[in-house]
Amino acid sequence: MSAGGAPVPPPPNPAVSFPAPRITLPAGPDILRTYSGAFVCLEILFGGLVWILVASSNVPLPLLQGWVMFVSVTAFIFSLLFLGVFLSGMVTQIDANWNFLDFAYHFTVFVFYFGAFLLEAAATSLHDLRCNATVSVQPLLSDNQYNINVAATIFAFMTTACYGCSLGLALRRWRP
Repeated sequence: MSAGGAPVPPPPNPAVSFPAPRITLPAGPDILRTYSGAFVCLEILFGGLVWILVASSNVPLPLLQGWVMFVSVTAFIFSLLFLGVFLSGMVTQIDANWNFLDFAYHFTVFVFYFGAFLLEAAATSLHDLRCNATVSVQPLLSDNQYNINVAATIFAFMTTACYGCSLGLALRRWRP
């Protein structure tokens, strides 16, 4: 009781003042049983292949393929982190609108990967472009580099399609 005779209210409960995280995807290994979890796994797999293939072509066009490498490596790392946060169950511990974050992440990566796909396709299309060398005129890409770049272009398209599907699923969850 206070001096005026009125009871003192108890201190506020901090757990009540924070809203629960907003997420409709399951946490833990159950994420792998959803379409979104499967697409994230495919994004990691195909994105890793793009990264490996572009790097194995010795990056003959660094201006174009440097951006492809940056996007594929960055998206690979962030997709691993994204999946790790869900697999570890940390989404239930972090107060955030995970449905919006999922949408914003996949939108951003989709836009960047679409640009990377176009640049990789452009680099591959320059196969028959002739460069002036000191002794003779040579093609810009050797046959081996061309074949590797074709594979990288195909996997960049497949990765972009996976990010697009994830974007569509995230949009459905964010705006039901």
